[in-house]
Amino acid sequence: MDYDRKSAVSSFYGARRSIDALNDVPEASPGQGNQYPRGAARPRAESQSSFYADRQSRTSHDVLNGQSAGYNASSFFDAGRQEPLKGGRDEEEEAPGPPETWDVFADFNNMGPRYSSAFGVGQHQETAYHQIPPVTPTGVGKVEADNDSTLAPVELVTVPALGPEWQRSEMKQMTRSGRRELKNEERYAKWRAWNRGETGLCGTKWFTKKFLVFFIFAWCGIAAIVLAITIPRVPALSFNSGTPLVAATGSFNESIPIEFSRYPANFSFPALADIQVDTTSNIIPLTFNHINAQVWYPSTNMQIGTGYFGKATLPAKTFPVIQIPLNFSYIAPNDTDPTWVAWYNACKNPATYTTGVRPGVSFELLLTMDIAGLPSTSTASTQIASAPCPIELPVNSV
Repeated sequence: MDYDRKSAVSSFYGARRSIDALNDVPEASPGQGNQYPRGAARPRAESQSSFYADRQSRTSHDVLNGQSAGYNASSFFDAGRQEPLKGGRDEEEEAPGPPETWDVFADFNNMGPRYSSAFGVGQHQETAYHQIPPVTPTGVGKVEADNDSTLAPVELVTVPALGPEWQRSEMKQMTRSGRRELKNEERYAKWRAWNRGETGLCGTKWFTKKFLVFFIFAWCGIAAIVLAITIPRVPALSFNSGTPLVAATGSFNESIPIEFSRYPANFSFPALADIQVDTTSNIIPLTFNHINAQVWYPSTNMQIGTGYFGKATLPAKTFPVIQIPLNFSYIAPNDTDPTWVAWYNACKNPATYTTGVRPGVSFELLLTMDIAGLPSTSTASTQIASAPCPIELPVNSV
């Protein structure tokens, strides 16, 4: 084929050399055909010819001014003036006179020079902006320099108007309710971050939600072990089956008189309740703050005595014995009262009986125990049948 109809675009068809449109003049073709002088370069093929153009050499078309139906510069709108290609020289260096001074205020001043003449803008406008030379103060001191500067012409610069200083949201943030909302938002953000496992409590990284679960579980386990060791258990109480009541001694015996009287019918005497305490269920020693006792006669349901036991500490895993002081005191309407008669017969002298054996007496003992370490008091009761009287009246007693 005589002509190469490929485009001259170098980036598309294989890196053809570009030409200088101003300085290079293409050589004329020796003729039509494929005969070229040996060693001569093939004339440049252009893509400005249409498919239906004549078969003449493409060098016949003017590279700059030739018009064709192909790609050319006039096919597009020229937005501005065409700048000539630089032919290896610098126009700024060849410009006569000193270079123009660049002033930054010209960018913000509407009266500054126009540097573009596209679309006819700035072609007939003269440069109305003139830079004011700086004024050098002649005085020595700072005050004189300031005074001289006020007399010099002042350069005014037009700047765009500023917007509002404070937005409505910023003004709200300065109020108490706004600050409270910001704090609430920060707390909520921290809570969500902790709930997702992204951060820890109290500004730490390790106190996450998973760690808190294990911490609470371990704390509950340790607390259960400590409570199982330290919480006291209510002990079991048992009375001496042979002598549940024993005679009082010491100052307590001297503080209460021993008396049985018919007119008026009454009796009073001291005694000690002999009780065995079971502390085998306790791990640490058991401490009684106090024990209150009440003695009742079950046949007539009458209270016949009271008692008080002070603070005491008993060893654990043992069977210690304690004696609770009891004050038996009863007032009857007459000497035929069943309660007075039963206790009088039980406490009479054995010599008054032909067999020498006194009858026993029954009673019920109710104990209220205040144990250290327990939130409330505990009660225990027991009923004794045919218990011997702890005292012995004289033969000539009433």
